[in-house]
Amino acid sequence: MAAAIPRYEEWLPLARVEELGRSLSDPHEFHQIRLDAHSRFLSLPLEPNPLYRGYGYFSGVDLTGIDPKVDGSSISLPSPIPGALRVVHDVSGTRVELPGTLKDAGVSVRTLAEIWTQGGTATREFLRGSEDPVDRLSALATATLNRGYRLDVPDGCRIPVRVQEITALSVPHEALSLRRSIHAGTGSQLLVTEEVFSTPNGHAGQRLYASSVDLDLGADTKVVYLGVHAPDLKAVSVYRRTATTGPRSRLAWVWNGLGGYRTKIRNHTQLSGEASAVLDLQSFYGMKDQSYDSSIDLTHVATDTHGQSITRGVFSDEARGMSRGLVRIEHQARKTISIISEHAMLLSKGARSDTIPILEILCRDVKATHSTSVAPVDAEKVFYLESRGIPPADSIRMIGEGFLSYVLERAPVAGLREILYPALAARWEGGDLSWAEGKYPNLPALDVTGTEAAPEWRFDSKMR
Repeated sequence: MAAAIPRYEEWLPLARVEELGRSLSDPHEFHQIRLDAHSRFLSLPLEPNPLYRGYGYFSGVDLTGIDPKVDGSSISLPSPIPGALRVVHDVSGTRVELPGTLKDAGVSVRTLAEIWTQGGTATREFLRGSEDPVDRLSALATATLNRGYRLDVPDGCRIPVRVQEITALSVPHEALSLRRSIHAGTGSQLLVTEEVFSTPNGHAGQRLYASSVDLDLGADTKVVYLGVHAPDLKAVSVYRRTATTGPRSRLAWVWNGLGGYRTKIRNHTQLSGEASAVLDLQSFYGMKDQSYDSSIDLTHVATDTHGQSITRGVFSDEARGMSRGLVRIEHQARKTISIISEHAMLLSKGARSDTIPILEILCRDVKATHSTSVAPVDAEKVFYLESRGIPPADSIRMIGEGFLSYVLERAPVAGLREILYPALAARWEGGDLSWAEGKYPNLPALDVTGTEAAPEWRFDSKMR
């Protein structure tokens, strides 16, 4: 039997969008943007590029009845990380815990409600870098925007800033749409972790998690943005991440997909600062009928910039994956070095993955390369481990975990592989990573390499 055609007006009626805007007291700068986004949501395709519409793997999405205005009780929390700024999003709203040491250093954070109340310049700063939605789910994310914050780290901030952001989906038909606008001032150091989970209540129906972040890096700034995506298999998620680099700045995007039903990631980094460097790392583990759709765009504008993108996925059962990577080197971007690597491992006959690397080189004085592969697990490696007395299932698991660890070992976070291994092991064994009192899978305090204490974070410019 053919699948029913989705009735998108039943997902999110216009009246519900207008009610959300009134409840949040939308400023006039955003009111029309929200309404236009809803109109685009009804008319745009899921995938704007016709070349990729056969690869999107977004069948089965049904967000009928989602409610961005739903509310409820706050989730329970563990003890905070000493000295860290903690931001929590749930059905009760957004909570911010700003330590006095960071406040005294000039770090400021304003929630969506505070930004909307101020209006004017505050709203325009918050919306800076936003783009008109080009696909249905991105438009849905804008139409349902109901959480967010603006973070400013001042120039010359001497204290490394650690931000721990926790989001928990906890009620049926929930829709959380977040936007972050982050400015990292000259010479500052910033580590942000975006951690997404679900509570173990077995909710019926699909839910929406939309995440948007815009990073603005000053000169000589070091920023690491680490994401751990581990909601239950009812979550439909849309990620949009953009960044603009300053001179000699360093940025690392690190994203780990461990949960969710359908997940779309869009990363766009513009290397506008001379001698800036960007490292974009993504890893996925897909099981059952999960799917991941990732698109990475590195645009080199300034001279002497370095970009490196590494994506690896392991897929079992009927899981699906697609990875598109684009490197664009503009005419004036001399001395650019850029590398894109996309590889996938299939553990079952029903799994599938597509990798599509693209290079657009408009300047001669550059080095750029790409590599890609999709293949089953290497039978010779399995045989080797079996010959050492390791059962076949354990052999395949060891190979798959090692395949993903290639990404984590390159992240500028000390011991990230060991920190995330328990979460990967739980998913591999079919367990969940539910957010529950006394059982918090959140990340601990982390050490970023590349600081004065550990200066070994450097761009790997070897052509792989």
